[in-house]
Amino acid sequence: MPGALGRLRAGGVRKKDVLPSPNIWHWPEVYELENEAQDVHGAIWDAVRQECDWGALDVVDVGCGDGYHLPRFASTANSVMGVEPHEPLLRRARERIAGLPGVAVLAGSAQRLPLPDSSADLVHARTAYFFGPGCEPGIAEAERVLRPGGALVIVDLDGSHEPYGRWLRADLPSYDPAEIDQFFAGAGFSCRRVVARWRFADVAGLRAVLGIEFSKTVATRAFHELDGLEFDVGYRVHMRRKPTSLLPGRS
Repeated sequence: MPGALGRLRAGGVRKKDVLPSPNIWHWPEVYELENEAQDVHGAIWDAVRQECDWGALDVVDVGCGDGYHLPRFASTANSVMGVEPHEPLLRRARERIAGLPGVAVLAGSAQRLPLPDSSADLVHARTAYFFGPGCEPGIAEAERVLRPGGALVIVDLDGSHEPYGRWLRADLPSYDPAEIDQFFAGAGFSCRRVVARWRFADVAGLRAVLGIEFSKTVATRAFHELDGLEFDVGYRVHMRRKPTSLLPGRS
């Protein structure tokens, strides 16, 4: 099989490489509701496509979870590889993509992608614990598997955007959005700010999602601050391309 799926590299997951994601690890069904509610107008997808249109390209989705985004990439990509360290989510992702041509999911971490050098055109990571300082090994590994000219696109939450950012900072006092901006800018990434609309079908789904994203105190406060089943959430889309030339000043 051509592209990233054709020359797989031995991977494996080391415990020290994995930062647990309690929300999706413990409540995958509720996280599915969250995925369905997020970005109802496709603003994040539009921004990612503007940074790197994945049509006919080889795509790697790092920290793909239960594979929610894989079919979207697969609809136009040449090949799609999901990489996920948590075995229960791996099983769910493989069930989701069963029957889709050119799509696979392998066990691996951001620091040890099970792919050969220069085998992908787009490495995508969405809210997969790429929160600035500390993710340098993952960035270096993404650079390794990208072809020259390929793009690393990291989508994370904008903690400066209200109201979600206020709730996030209440639970994570050390979380500094400005520090994250400085980190990615210093590492050569561009930054596109996106506002996505979240819309829930019912109150029960909204309360359940707030309950897995925040502490009980903050989740209760957030619920009472909202008026209805919709609200805006800010994101940052960070993008950096792998140079096409080793000569200084040339890309």
